[in-house]
Amino acid sequence: MSAVFFHCSDDKHVILDRIGVAMDLSEARVHAEQLARSFVMTPSAEDWRNWAVHVTDDIGTEIFELPFAAVLGELH
Repeated sequence: MSAVFFHCSDDKHVILDRIGVAMDLSEARVHAEQLARSFVMTPSAEDWRNWAVHVTDDIGTEIFELPFAAVLGELH
């Protein structure tokens, strides 16, 4: 099991995960959804619709991308 990193960004901002977590792909998908949901549910003036979680491996290769919009629909 190798380290997986969860970076978040839109066209103006980037939040880098510099630590990473050792987990498999199914755990990474669940974690990405939880991370996006935590940002969306935190009171803020930020418009999260254009943000995404970019899940990468330890050498920076993107494994998958999860748009925050994918969890926005689940909140209503």
